[in-house]
Order: sequence, then C-alpha cells, then structure tokens
Amino acid sequence: MLLGKNLILATKPFAKEIRTRSWFHTISTLSLLITALAGTLVMPFLLLKLLSSVIAGLLLIRMFIIYHDHQHHTILTRSAVADVIMTIFGMYMLSPTSIWKRSHDHHHNHNSKLFSASIGSYPIVTRKKYLEMTRMQKFIYLATRHPVTIGLGYFSMFIIGMCLRSFISNPRKHYDSLLALVLHVTVAVLLFVFIGWQAWFFMFFLPFLIAFGMGAYLFYAQHNFPGVEFYENKNWVYEKAALESSSFMKMNPVMEWFTGNIGYHHIHHLNSKIPFYRLKEVMKHFSELQNCKTTSLSPKAMNACFKLKVWDQESNQMIGVKNL
Repeated sequence: MLLGKNLILATKPFAKEIRTRSWFHTISTLSLLITALAGTLVMPFLLLKLLSSVIAGLLLIRMFIIYHDHQHHTILTRSAVADVIMTIFGMYMLSPTSIWKRSHDHHHNHNSKLFSASIGSYPIVTRKKYLEMTRMQKFIYLATRHPVTIGLGYFSMFIIGMCLRSFISNPRKHYDSLLALVLHVTVAVLLFVFIGWQAWFFMFFLPFLIAFGMGAYLFYAQHNFPGVEFYENKNWVYEKAALESSSFMKMNPVMEWFTGNIGYHHIHHLNSKIPFYRLKEVMKHFSELQNCKTTSLSPKAMNACFKLKVWDQESNQMIGVKNL
C-alpha cells in the first residue's frame, strides 16, 4: 500500500506526455470545435443550429482542459506554436494566462486550506465565522455559492472574476484580462449587428453559457462534495488534501471525453504533471486511487453538493445553513 509522497513518486512514470497524442487531441478538438461553430451558421434549421451550439459548448470544455494542462506545463511544453494557440484560446475563453495560471497554481498549492483556499476557488468559512458575519456578509457569501451564480459562471466566474476583478486588482500585471473582455464584447456586438441575432446566440452566447456554467460547476463540485475535508493551515498536507479533498466525479464515457477526464480530479491534484489522457490509466494502475470519494452529474448528487455551505469544525464536515 503506497501512501503520501511515496504514492506521488510512484505516479511519476505516468507524468510524461506522449507528444503525438497531445498534438492529436489538441488539433482534433480544435477542428471539431471550429466545425461545430461553423454548423451554427450553415445549418438550415434552428434545431440543427441548437445541436451544433450545444456540441460547441461541450467542445469548449474539452479544449479548456487541454489549455489547462498546457498551463500546468504538462503537455506541449517548449512549443512556440502551442504557446501561440493556447495564448489565443485563453483570451477567447476569458481566462488569459496571467490570471489563470496564478490563481490556479495557488488553488493547487492551497486546496482545502481553511484560511487561504479561496483564491482560485470558491470561498469556505467555518460555522463559527459564518455565525459572526453580518447579514450582508452572509448574503454575499451564500450568493457566491448559490446554484444560479455557479450556473451563470459565464458572468460570475469569468467576466467578473477572471477579467474585471483581476484587472482592477492589478492593471499592469493583468492588462490582458481587460483586453480579453474588450475583444469578447467587440466580437459579440459585431456578430449581432452584422450577421444577426441567431449567429450571436448560437455561435457565441450559448456555447459560452454552457461551457462556463458547466466548468464552474465542475470546479465547485470537485472540492465541495459530501465527505470533503478541510484543514487548518498548520495541519495541511499536500497529498492528503489531494486525495481527501478532491473528488472522483463518475461520468459516462461521452461526458468523460467532453470534460477531458477532469473528473479524475483526485489524481490530477495528486500529480498535476500527468496528462489528462493518462489519468484513467493511472486510476487503473493504482488500487490506492480507486477507493476514493465520489460524486457525479446526477441531479441527486448535484443537489447534495449545492446544499453544502460551511465547514463545521466540531463534526469535521460541510453542512448546510439549515443545520447551523
């Protein structure tokens, strides 16, 4: 039985990309995405435009996982071509590299710490802290974690969080956040004015709404699920946090493909250098990784995740406000 750092060391042989596979997944996903977006324009019927739009939204999620792995320096490192592609895609997805990498690296290094985990993640407060909050503070905290806020991640997490807040906090460092937002709005206006509302809605708005909403939920549920653990900073251990505070989200093969295996989140947090296309392989290889905490995309599982609001230090579990 491998534990702790020994388990991380044992996964190192899998933390190597297969360059041809990395390029295949990148090029094929981009090609399918461009085809789906084009389909929203050329398909003759609204139902087919809608289908193309939904598929485009799901493909945006898959491409974002590829971008995410590139930002971890997991795939396509030291490739000028890949750097250009990913930089453009990051801007397109309102997640320019300056803010995405900084916030996401912080998230990996502080996942499940009670008092420093909110950068790059959803905020967590203890039961004691919540009860000491003012009414307005409670409202803002609960609103941030509300299903509607998460479902509208397009606005809450990406337009406001990734772009506006990052630029306001440090304009010089995150100028690309403002640039991404300006380009985003410009493209939206041009599509609406010169091609029409259908092009704007099916080619632009709906794919982003789907991708950002589902992406925000995945990010939430991977660290806010029944059985998750949070730690005082002094008691925090990286490998324990990876396995006890990151879920394995069970999905069917189709959704696994569209989400780039990000459901194997406990393995990703254990060793972020493992390419997304090797996560399933690692799960099968190590029995230690198979006895993990799980959730899913079923309505019941999603409802269970959404009910969790604050960390009760006495019972060592996340609870809802009705249990305070």
